[in-house]
Amino acid sequence: MKKIGLLVLSLVFVAVSSFAQQKETQQGHTNQNKFKQLKDVLATPTSQRTASGAPGKKYTQQKVDYAMNIYLDDDKETITGSETITYHNNSEDELPYLWLQLDQNMRAADSKTPDIQPNRIPKGISKDGYQKTFEDKPFDGGFKITSVTNVDGSDLSYTINQTMMRINLAKPLAAGEKFQFKIKWWYKINNHRTQGGRSGFEHFPDGNNNYVIAQFYPRLCVYDNVEGWQNDQFWGRSEFALEFGDFNVNITTPDDHMLGATGRLLNEKQVLTRTQLRRLAEAKKSFKDPVVIQTQKDAEKVEKKRSKRTKTWKFFAENVRDFAFASSRKFIWDGMAVDINGRTVMAYSYYSKEANSLYGDHSTRAAAQTLKTYSKYTFDYPYHKAISVDGQMGMEYPMIAFNPGRPNADGTYSDRTKYRMLGTTIHEVGHNFFPMIVNSDERQWTWMDEGLNSFMQMLAMRAYEKDYPLSRGLPKNIVRYMSGDQSRIAPIMSKGDNVYSFGSNAYAKPATALWILRETIMGHELFDHAFRTYSQRWMFKHPTPADFFRSMEDASGIDLDWFWRGWFYTTDVTDIGIKSVKKFYAKSGDNDRVEFTEDTTEGANFNKEKGANSKYFYEITFDKPGGLVMPIIVEFTYKDGTKERKTYPAQIWRLNDKQVTKAINSDKEITNITVDPDLETADVDMTNNSWPKKQDNKFGKFKKKIKG
Repeated sequence: MKKIGLLVLSLVFVAVSSFAQQKETQQGHTNQNKFKQLKDVLATPTSQRTASGAPGKKYTQQKVDYAMNIYLDDDKETITGSETITYHNNSEDELPYLWLQLDQNMRAADSKTPDIQPNRIPKGISKDGYQKTFEDKPFDGGFKITSVTNVDGSDLSYTINQTMMRINLAKPLAAGEKFQFKIKWWYKINNHRTQGGRSGFEHFPDGNNNYVIAQFYPRLCVYDNVEGWQNDQFWGRSEFALEFGDFNVNITTPDDHMLGATGRLLNEKQVLTRTQLRRLAEAKKSFKDPVVIQTQKDAEKVEKKRSKRTKTWKFFAENVRDFAFASSRKFIWDGMAVDINGRTVMAYSYYSKEANSLYGDHSTRAAAQTLKTYSKYTFDYPYHKAISVDGQMGMEYPMIAFNPGRPNADGTYSDRTKYRMLGTTIHEVGHNFFPMIVNSDERQWTWMDEGLNSFMQMLAMRAYEKDYPLSRGLPKNIVRYMSGDQSRIAPIMSKGDNVYSFGSNAYAKPATALWILRETIMGHELFDHAFRTYSQRWMFKHPTPADFFRSMEDASGIDLDWFWRGWFYTTDVTDIGIKSVKKFYAKSGDNDRVEFTEDTTEGANFNKEKGANSKYFYEITFDKPGGLVMPIIVEFTYKDGTKERKTYPAQIWRLNDKQVTKAINSDKEITNITVDPDLETADVDMTNNSWPKKQDNKFGKFKKKIKG
């Protein structure tokens, strides 16, 4: 009996083992659900940065004050400066050294910036281009540091690493202490029209220069609890991370220059004529139209002379992160008052006659509208002025921006020229809000200033002109980029230096994402409140992406983790289509049941005689070839010609990321179904969005060609 028992057990074991071998063990997997929370991605909340997205009770940031004397040499095209820097260590950390940015070193003769750019021998090139590329010596425009000292004049140890300079402190700077030191320097100014750059001068045939000067002084890097020192090298693209502070700046220029700058002009009576002062007083009372303070006739008279005398402009700016100025004999100057909730703010423009009449018609008005619109959706503009300068580039600094656009020689201009100038002016003046006040780290997260600002720019452009032709930011206009070659696309959450299509990645796609949030997912009321909450929470502070994401959810009561994950952390696309539509009719069955039978009748019409119920029944299966989850916006067209909309929330995809089926009933017969009829979701393939399926067209064929 024992032997038989053992034999049976052995057979059972063999059978079980054989079965186990036949059935392959399934491997586990991580949570790949598109609606999983972002807790594994976002930084852990702290007492400095809370889980709600607001600054915490222990939030701190550094303060840096500058006192500068600047000399602009128009003949030698150089700028010389001396500065006294006071660094306030408001953190709880002890700092053994300080880091400063030397942005002009990107143009130094030994700069590494050209070395990181791939290039090839061209098939052909102009003689000027050949000279510049292959024969000219590199332009040496980097900082020439002549001294770095303590306030008592003794030498202070420092180390320069390309575009960064480390101040080696004799003893660590304790928490709560401040350190004061001095730097003297000079550099040769670049011609930004021929040599490129974010500042410099433009030379005119009449012998004059327009100077738009920025990144002109050694300035402190940000130190915070997120990055420590933000001392990433400046390669020329990703912009700046800066601390707030107070600026006392004296700028010496030729006596016949007109100058505009960050801050409040302290010595108006010494640098402006009586006529200019009188016109300036008029401008401060004009809320409807700009008043010309320095006319074109005045500027033309001045630009023909070359004064050998100088004058010094004195400015004070409180609680700003940077300082910039523009100076020229050629500048026309106009201004108007802007009412910001009962407080008067000035909008000014400085421009050469070559930019008139375009600038005279639109520049100051556009700046004024920007302040109004941005203040409406964020916070009241806190500074006393905003300046737009004919700088023929697009760059922004506190209270001043350099913008492009010039009319034809006869003063006429096309709509294309007008809208390019308007769009850039609104965008650059809008940067006063992001990042000049909501002070994100541009070097690391370009989209946090460019993307948010590009979105706000859309609202301001439509406020300036009701039917303003929007381009960047509308969902339909991002389709070509998002559906392009995936090997050439990076997620929004990428460092600006490392993306392929900088404009599409850092400007257009995040602006489109916010547009979709406001128009399609959240609605104006919830979005506007959340966006305003984020903006006001982080005024004059350093927000991170997590602070933005959390604030938008905290203030709206909407879980948006799925949206941030898809739009910002991946390069997935939207593609939602109609896979099938089945029609049913209902009739009474046994035991008080209603039975549904699929109607396979060809065409759109039901054989209603089959059913005992007057309703129409449909089973619609939507599929999602694209990776992004988005709401399903459906438009039903009925046989009588009427239409109806239905939006299914994005969460409809939470249990099946590939396809979902919805059963609907209607009192009227449906003849057509369209997904995303107004192109709200950046759907990359519209050929699968209709039932019955529409005939392919040229646009559809083009979409198929570029898809993927």
